[in-house]
Amino acid sequence: MLFNSIDFLLFFPVVVFLYFIVPRKARYIVLLIASYYFYMSWNPKYALLIGISTVITWGCSLIMHKVEDDRKRKLCLALNCVANLGILFVFKYANFAIANISKIMSLMGFSTIDRRLDLLLPVGISFYTFQALSYTFDVYKKEIIPEKNLLKYALYVAFFPQLVAGPIERSTRLLPQVQNVEKINVWNFDRIRDGFLLMTWGFFQKLVIADRASILVNNVINNYSNYGFFEISIAVFLFAFQIYCDFGGYSNIARGAAKIMGFELMLNFRQPYLAKSIKEFWRRWHISLTTWFTDYLYIPLGGNRKGELRKYINIFIVFAVSGLWHGANWSFVAWGLLHATYQVVEALLGKLKKNTNKPLTISKKIRNVIVTFVLTDFAWIFFVCEGFKHSLRLIKQMVTVFQTTDIYELGLDRGNWFMLNFGLIVLLIVDIMHEKNISVYQVVAKQEIWFRWILYFGLLWMTIMFGIYGPSYDTSTFIYFQF
Repeated sequence: MLFNSIDFLLFFPVVVFLYFIVPRKARYIVLLIASYYFYMSWNPKYALLIGISTVITWGCSLIMHKVEDDRKRKLCLALNCVANLGILFVFKYANFAIANISKIMSLMGFSTIDRRLDLLLPVGISFYTFQALSYTFDVYKKEIIPEKNLLKYALYVAFFPQLVAGPIERSTRLLPQVQNVEKINVWNFDRIRDGFLLMTWGFFQKLVIADRASILVNNVINNYSNYGFFEISIAVFLFAFQIYCDFGGYSNIARGAAKIMGFELMLNFRQPYLAKSIKEFWRRWHISLTTWFTDYLYIPLGGNRKGELRKYINIFIVFAVSGLWHGANWSFVAWGLLHATYQVVEALLGKLKKNTNKPLTISKKIRNVIVTFVLTDFAWIFFVCEGFKHSLRLIKQMVTVFQTTDIYELGLDRGNWFMLNFGLIVLLIVDIMHEKNISVYQVVAKQEIWFRWILYFGLLWMTIMFGIYGPSYDTSTFIYFQF
């Protein structure tokens, strides 16, 4: 069930209504049933996988909490990781591994492996697997006490607003909210209004900007041999905002939907394209995943505590795994390693500079933002293309062919170009305001009531009227659903 579908627009109000009227002690039951129904709308069979992951992590966590022997606790944690990562490997990486082993065997003169597993990648499997694993890690480190109620823990894993594309919540944040769901004051006008506005802003990002940009991006990237530097550069530039508004839009819809029901989900994006360095970019982009890898992979590997060389090796390991997390394709690994290279080079250059504590001038800040964006945008080539070879061929086409095509022949007519540019300007204004710690909500809240509601309904009207829905309302999926 997509957020931008009629099904969800019918489903969500019904869930909220039931959540508001049932007895307080039954709220988590309503949300759990709704969450599994939400997930089963894609493929009922795969609800079994999330159920298995839930039971394994719940059971192992209870055992680790009761057992004092450290070796037994480590064994329990290891078995839990093997089971959960094993499921993830089979469904997401098995065919990728078979294909690469087959290539190696072919190069060595052996017969290749022609058979592949006929499995469909379950939506959001990487997200809920990581959320469940982080819970067991926290229990192992004795940072939290495990939840004894299996159904409440199941709701923590499967909470439908953020189930299939995050944010990847932590047990220290979301689980206490689930445990105390009966204490939530369900009717709070300001909270419900803010949640609705956050959802509307997310729909605006998705439907008005991301899905409109995708028309040109898909046309140029899929037919790159017909274009040159100018056209491909425009497509790659727009993809940066397509993926930002697609994923950021999903996160805002998820946060808004949760907020309406009294839950607070973590901020997943913080003006990433205003970052002044690659390191800063990763403190702003997909924050929930970045902090997950920092806490559960980078730091356990030694972080920056074992010397400079080890730190750089750890950075490469983390980004390689991060790339592989995004998909079973070498292009994603290349994307991750490219960002690791950026960070290491950036760190080395930083050591050569003098007066690093000197405040940056406005011109240098702008320069750094532009350089960071260009580097990030170039790396997106490995993300948007279908594979590593496709990425290399597109780059070659981009740097060897120079021609000009009418910009209105790339997939968008004048009207759509106007709406896309308008949406990007609105996005830039909002991001700059947030960067300066100016809350758009607070600014609007200070206005007179008639002006506020004109803005509210204006944003909703623009989203409905100028959103891209596809032929015969063929809703567009979110990019991160494939991960």
